[in-house]
Amino acid sequence: MFEWLDYAFMVRALTATTVLSFSVAPVGAFLVLRRLSLAGEAMAHAIVPGIVIAFVIAGLSVGSMIVGGLTAGITVAALTSLLARMTIIREDASLASLYLTALALGIFILSAAGSAVPLKSFLFGSILGIDDESLILIGTTATITLVSFALIIRPLIISTIDPVFHESQSKHPGLVAHWFMFLVVLNLLGAFKALGTLMAVGLMILPATAARYWVSTITGYLIVTFIFALLSGWIGLIVSFYLSDVPSGPAIVLVAAVFFFFSLIFAPQGFQVGARLNPYRREPLTINRNSM
Repeated sequence: MFEWLDYAFMVRALTATTVLSFSVAPVGAFLVLRRLSLAGEAMAHAIVPGIVIAFVIAGLSVGSMIVGGLTAGITVAALTSLLARMTIIREDASLASLYLTALALGIFILSAAGSAVPLKSFLFGSILGIDDESLILIGTTATITLVSFALIIRPLIISTIDPVFHESQSKHPGLVAHWFMFLVVLNLLGAFKALGTLMAVGLMILPATAARYWVSTITGYLIVTFIFALLSGWIGLIVSFYLSDVPSGPAIVLVAAVFFFFSLIFAPQGFQVGARLNPYRREPLTINRNSM
């Protein structure tokens, strides 16, 4: 029944998804709370050209891909903000235009360079073949993310719930938001080798949206998001192990989608009887001050 534990590549993959769940769960939760889910998807595509250029220059080096991905992500974010301030195009349209351009550019460069690495591995990842260097990257990403959240959780919650109050009380109101977006890009890079650019954001957003239907406190929300992310990774890997033709990345995201639709139908704040009687009723998240 548990024969998949006899394979070293499965143990490594399960370890990677476990650590990833600790990292992407709080990032995904606050992306949903801050209504930035699509921005997370956009940034996943925006880092592609930086990763591809780094790959063409230095090969499959995790360090070079981090530098390339961070450079591309920060560049797209800066250009988005600049275009929103200096032109009539709003920020969402600017971001959409830039990330689509970045994605197409990355795929073009990869194809033109005649890479021996198939495009599918960039888009969908290869978690079953993850190496030590990638595991170290995932562990480092999780450490930076969890330490960062320990330091910024209070101002991040305040800026999420009441941004006007946060701006009035903080000397540098944009610092928390900028650091949070840095964590988004960092986690996308951490998940890149495992899940690819198209699937990485799925493990961020789907468990967070599913968890939102079950809880009404931020502490509970973060815990349930982590549980859904962890179970999605484990079950998806086991499914892909027994169904050898199914890629592990899409399997993980599809399991997360199952949790989402199950929550949508059966959770207290989903499509249950009370919600049907009053479709506009949704419980706001509350803060457990003792946990902050």
